[in-house]
Amino acid sequence: MKSYNIAVVGATGLVGREFFALLAERDFPVKDVYPFASERSLGESVMFGDRDVDVLVLNEENFEKVNPDIVFFSAGGLVAKKWAPLFAEKGAFVIDNSSAFRMDNDVALIVPEVNGRLIDKMKKGIIIANPNCSTIQMVLFLDALNKLYGLKRVSVSTYQSVSGAGKKGINELQNQVTDLFSGKMPEPAVFPQRIAFNVIPHIGAFNPDGYCEEEVKMVNESRKILSLPNLEVDVTTVRVPVFYSHSEVVTADLDDDADLDDVRKFLAKTDGIRLFDDFEELLYPTPADASGTDAVFIGRLRFGNGGKNKNRVSAFVVADNVRKGAALNGLQIAETIIKKGII
Repeated sequence: MKSYNIAVVGATGLVGREFFALLAERDFPVKDVYPFASERSLGESVMFGDRDVDVLVLNEENFEKVNPDIVFFSAGGLVAKKWAPLFAEKGAFVIDNSSAFRMDNDVALIVPEVNGRLIDKMKKGIIIANPNCSTIQMVLFLDALNKLYGLKRVSVSTYQSVSGAGKKGINELQNQVTDLFSGKMPEPAVFPQRIAFNVIPHIGAFNPDGYCEEEVKMVNESRKILSLPNLEVDVTTVRVPVFYSHSEVVTADLDDDADLDDVRKFLAKTDGIRLFDDFEELLYPTPADASGTDAVFIGRLRFGNGGKNKNRVSAFVVADNVRKGAALNGLQIAETIIKKGII
């Protein structure tokens, strides 16, 4: 079986380390691995299977030494803007987890279960964008509804874990909980308000229209992935004091009346989705269910207007934001490229 040289840029972050864990866990055909990070990570290593791999500083010298087939970027937009095109010029498939290229017309924004068909026509030496974590789990549900009944309008409220802000976000929640139990008043640094025992309806900078950056991402990205440029999407993003996994309440207005039994049957056989939907048995997804798993969990399916509006369907959607919402989705893109014989 053919094997491939793999580079991960941002290797020491939460998502970067998850890439290495998944590469080993899924028996990805790896020849050599190159963990790149900034000078701050000099001297660190990452675990790949049963061995430690020393981190390489991302600079011109080390860039010239490697010739990867696939490069996973999880180092932020500025780093991606500078280095992703350079790796692509070397002939690599570059899969970028930042927002740097997501809305570029000539860059595909991929969730393999939804629009993986776009990979069919790809060639080496390109950049592929990995969507926002909250967008990924939402569009798996919306794509199913769109295939069954067509979409008119979508309304979403998110409940996003602190790991969406990386290791610093996790540390801030831990430290603030400790401070509060010690009688100290915590000082916010990563988040704009105190996150311990609180919720913050604000993720990313605000625009003049009152929407924040995370909300705009979800609107624009979902339209692009679903190929519905005029879809009406309303989003409110909220940070909650949970370590891992994002939750969402997704409500969709449909072109036709829905049958919830048909929706459940369709979701149950859809790749990437796990149905947790039996209110009589108190079966519904929570962040604890999704954390550390590959699936997007869906439950609390119901009609709108107290059950009377059958062309409005709501659900509770949960997924591990570091895993499926970032590293796994990127890895699935790479696996699809290999499966289709493009590399």
